[in-house]
Amino acid sequence: MEVNGQLVLTVLMGLFLVAVAAWLARVENWRSYTPVAGGGAYGRGDGHVSEEKPSGIIRWLTTVDHKDIGILYGAYALVAFVVGGLMVVVMRLELLDPGMSIISSSFYNSLLTSHGITMLFLFGTPIIAAFSNYLIPLLIGADDMAFPRINAIAFWLLPPGALLIWAGFFPIPDLIPAQTAWTMYTPLAAGEGLGNQMNAGVDLMLLGLHLTGVSATMGAINFIATIFTERGEEVSWANLDIFSWTVLTQSGLILFAFPLLGSAIVMLLFDRNFDTTFFIGEGGAMLWQHLFWFFGHPEVYILVLPPMGIVSYVLPRFAGRRLFGFKFVVYSTLAIGVLSFGVWAHHMFATGMDPRLRASFMAVSLAIAIPSAVKTFNWITTMWNGRVRLTTPMLFCVGFVANFIIGGVTGVFLASVPVDLILHDTYYVVGHFHYVIMGAIVFAGFAGLYYWFPLYTGRMYQRTLGKAHFWLSMVGTNLTFFAMILLGYGGMPRRYASYLPEFATMHQLATVGALILLVGQIIFVWNFVSSWLEGPRVEDGDPWNLRESGLYTSEWDWYEKKLQTAIADGGEEDTALTDGGQPGTDDDSE
Repeated sequence: MEVNGQLVLTVLMGLFLVAVAAWLARVENWRSYTPVAGGGAYGRGDGHVSEEKPSGIIRWLTTVDHKDIGILYGAYALVAFVVGGLMVVVMRLELLDPGMSIISSSFYNSLLTSHGITMLFLFGTPIIAAFSNYLIPLLIGADDMAFPRINAIAFWLLPPGALLIWAGFFPIPDLIPAQTAWTMYTPLAAGEGLGNQMNAGVDLMLLGLHLTGVSATMGAINFIATIFTERGEEVSWANLDIFSWTVLTQSGLILFAFPLLGSAIVMLLFDRNFDTTFFIGEGGAMLWQHLFWFFGHPEVYILVLPPMGIVSYVLPRFAGRRLFGFKFVVYSTLAIGVLSFGVWAHHMFATGMDPRLRASFMAVSLAIAIPSAVKTFNWITTMWNGRVRLTTPMLFCVGFVANFIIGGVTGVFLASVPVDLILHDTYYVVGHFHYVIMGAIVFAGFAGLYYWFPLYTGRMYQRTLGKAHFWLSMVGTNLTFFAMILLGYGGMPRRYASYLPEFATMHQLATVGALILLVGQIIFVWNFVSSWLEGPRVEDGDPWNLRESGLYTSEWDWYEKKLQTAIADGGEEDTALTDGGQPGTDDDSE
């Protein structure tokens, strides 16, 4: 596609987005009610309902209720998780054999690129936004987010962003998927050389990334404003919950990191379409890496801090005691937020930068391990001598801690310049990164999904399937990514669709692990959907028996009030099958 065609496509997409925004702004239902914490709509000060939410698809297209938007974020993120997961299954099947057997090398590169971008930008950030949108107003005693309409707009920027990122896979003439890897290194991503990277698929992917960045920035502003200005009178900075602290810190990181990525993407688009030379010529490749990784490494903490908050919030509930060293967990969160902007060049140790700069970045990279270690010791100490209940959320919290230790220790090795120069761009880096992303962040997400499942569905999941999901995920994660670490020690470079025969055994083990992971996620989807539709209703505002240990929290208080004010339908009450257990049952094992 020629440059003129790309410009026309860009203009049309911009006009389409403006038209969508104008249409949404004119929807009367947005102005006909004011969302409150209970999801109702009050038009007068006397407390009488003036108009209920619209029903059906119109409700979801026009809602500004933080809980509805949280569910929309969650549904979107889980769809992206499925898409990104299926991409990597195809890649792992290809890697069963050292030679090419299923897909071409160019299609493998396309899957590799889209898998990384999908999991980081279309799953990781939105699934955190799902928890944050649904829970933070409930936890801090707010009626809703500070800017409900901006909250809705931030979400509706994501679907077109996903379509643009995946556009190359659609049957569109002369359009192919991007093959730049998720880091989009120049001069390859700028279209230099004999490859096919001048194709419009790369431009559409960059535009889609830009939309996701704008969405994340709008959401960050909203969360900061909400936590600062919408807290209830009883919620002070001293007793603000740990999840809200991590989201507040994450939002601050987003404000500094994502606009820089957006600026770099705009410059790259100009290089590709208007013959500018920001990243072409001498020093251009280094400039891109500096700009990208100044965003890219804080992005890792943008993704991991809220999951740390989820674990810090959920784990004490099933350890039977409050979080050990709460203040130090908060301080370590803030320390990670500050230090995360001083470590970006440890991704660039092999680029030939000044050794003195490498030494300084190595020192900060080693230092940032300290606040992460503080959190880890606090989680372990919270469980120590506690009355541990091995429920599904607790199992995923314990799995998070175990995987995070492996991911963190392998990261410390990569922070050392001599070790990094040997392991750089090998499968060791892939194994380390995925222990943090899949083994920690995703596990914390599952812990939160199971823990708050009764809150947002009113039902309880099947506990046996939940635990099967955990064990398959734990075994699959460690088999897959520990095999990758061993491959890295053997010198296997990453991003290759074919390899030497001596690496076949480890690759095959990694593929078996990936298939075990796939089975586990299929069980999760079945359990999640079937339990949401047909699971036993939860009639108790304390489904996890938190009052017994004095750990009952505000979101369950909201849920109990919701149950009390619900209109009885005259049907029989189902007995809720919690896996919290009662004293003397297997679920209370310590």
